[in-house]
Amino acid sequence: MSHPRAFINRRRWLQATSGLLLGGVSPFGLGSVLRGKSKTNSVKARIAITLDLEMSRNFPRREDTHWDFEKGNLNEAAKTYSVEAARRVKQRGGRIHFFCVGRVLEQPDIAWLKEIAQQGHPIGNHTYDHVNVLAKSSQELQFRFQRSPWLIEGRSPAEVIYENIRLTTLALKQRAEIDNRGFRTPGGFGTGLNGREDLQQMLLDLGFTWVSSLYPAHDNTAPEVEPTESVYNSLIAATVKAQPFVYPTGLVEIPMSPISDIGAFRNGQWKLEWFLEAVRRVVVWAIDNKATFDFLAHPSCLGVVDPEFKTLDLICDLVQAAGDAAEIVDLDQIAAACTVK
Repeated sequence: MSHPRAFINRRRWLQATSGLLLGGVSPFGLGSVLRGKSKTNSVKARIAITLDLEMSRNFPRREDTHWDFEKGNLNEAAKTYSVEAARRVKQRGGRIHFFCVGRVLEQPDIAWLKEIAQQGHPIGNHTYDHVNVLAKSSQELQFRFQRSPWLIEGRSPAEVIYENIRLTTLALKQRAEIDNRGFRTPGGFGTGLNGREDLQQMLLDLGFTWVSSLYPAHDNTAPEVEPTESVYNSLIAATVKAQPFVYPTGLVEIPMSPISDIGAFRNGQWKLEWFLEAVRRVVVWAIDNKATFDFLAHPSCLGVVDPEFKTLDLICDLVQAAGDAAEIVDLDQIAAACTVK
């Protein structure tokens, strides 16, 4: 809910984002970020399953690109897959952390979303229109606004981004009676929000204590080419860089772990068996090294390529086989274990 402090801080943030700050990137890279340490001294690997509730271009058919303009118009297949995924993971003793595009809340029936929340799965904020939070111009914000610029006429990119995030939190509460649980940026960035203290402060002012924005660079294959050992090793090397840390502002970063379903099935056009092998290797590495793994997927994509939930079952199987060495957690639990040294 909005309060006077939020509006004061909003003005301060909008002033801070003028000029070069909108395009600012730290020259120091991730090495300048303070690293987190565990509050609980846990010896377990933390394995998270996260699903972004949005439509994805090229699915279910390769020629499907209209979803770029209606990211929140979830089809029945994506909603059904989300509900069943939530049920299956809960049955295995875990939770899925969902991130919802705000326009989903405009659909006539959101009983499926309420059902997921009632099962105990946290639902976070993914902006209202799936906007690029690093956008420096209105054209970079979202395809929808390129086609319909009057929707944001007279507003700066900073103002649109702020309002997109605020409205999603409000929509979740008013339409679904769901308390927002964290923020994930649409798209992942190789350096996260490093060097963007203005965005970090904006999220803090909006009530967030953590963000999931960093997706490390890694190798991929040419379309329809089976991954080599080099590619698999690249995914593990990237996962080493995808461990939680704390920005200087105190905002916690929980990176997304490679490879995402979009990276594998849109960009690489992989077979499911190759994706399963990649997931297996990275999760095993995380368990062996007592590390964090944040699986990133989209029901609108994963539901098409993996309708039998083999990926989610694999992750649960690996965690179960690890016994006391690993646990399935949500991103709130990961964030709670981070603090500045």
